[in-house]
Amino acid sequence: MSPYPRPRWLVTGASGMLGRELTSLLVRRGAAVTALGRGALDLTNDAAVRSALARHRPAVVVNCAAWTAVDAAESEPSRAMAVNGDGPRHLAQACRALGAVLLQLSTDYVFAGSAGRPYREDDPTGPRTVYGCTKRAGERAVLDILPEAGYVVRTAWLYGAGGPNFVATMIRLEAEQGIVPVVDDQHGQPTWTADLADRLAALGSAALAGTAPAGIYHATNTGGTTWYTLARETFRLLGADPGRVRPTTSLALARPATRPGYSVLDQPRWREAGLEPLRNWHTALAEAFPTLCEAVGRPVPRLR
Repeated sequence: MSPYPRPRWLVTGASGMLGRELTSLLVRRGAAVTALGRGALDLTNDAAVRSALARHRPAVVVNCAAWTAVDAAESEPSRAMAVNGDGPRHLAQACRALGAVLLQLSTDYVFAGSAGRPYREDDPTGPRTVYGCTKRAGERAVLDILPEAGYVVRTAWLYGAGGPNFVATMIRLEAEQGIVPVVDDQHGQPTWTADLADRLAALGSAALAGTAPAGIYHATNTGGTTWYTLARETFRLLGADPGRVRPTTSLALARPATRPGYSVLDQPRWREAGLEPLRNWHTALAEAFPTLCEAVGRPVPRLR
């Protein structure tokens, strides 16, 4: 028997790394899924959004679509806002008209990145980039328009087999470069898209059952690390020398958009809703690794 009481889901941004992962998982679990990529649905077009939802009549909408070009957003704020701020608002309005649940993916960039402890869901935000500001605008739209059916799910440092990501880049660079410099002053949580998709499915089901209150949820693999340490762990899993990864600073790799120095996310709301949070990032990465290697054409290493 299907675990979904109303098995009709709509996934936007379905051609992206997370969207593909979530769609595949829902199909395997017997849910009826409509998967719409950017070419099939322009979230910046309010009329198109209303028409799509009226046609497909989903019980749950999961918005995986986003403008994620963090640096480009600094010079193109209106385009970033159209996708990250206006798009969620259009979806929320259409969901309200249908009585549908909306799960809106968001980011650690909504925080200032200067905390001395993991950020909780109810901590004040303070984005320092255009990207972070536009994602916060999307959060506010969903929470304001859907106070009883809007769920903001903040995540970070995503990797998976379905798209470009840091872990895949490190697997590739291990074969191409002798020494690989990686920043060691940005702290966060590597998050496997398969684990995140599983929790999105659980949260959507709990929302339909009325057992998970609306609001903000943090969804990252637990624990914390730096990009440098993550790169070293990637080399270790490849059977390569982690010493080839050398620490550097964010200043040395200056970019238009400031990266959060510390954006580890605490996630107490999962247990409050009767759901398990994501597991530790080390465990998730080890399980994901064979799939990641296959995705980039590397033999799966056999560690001693």
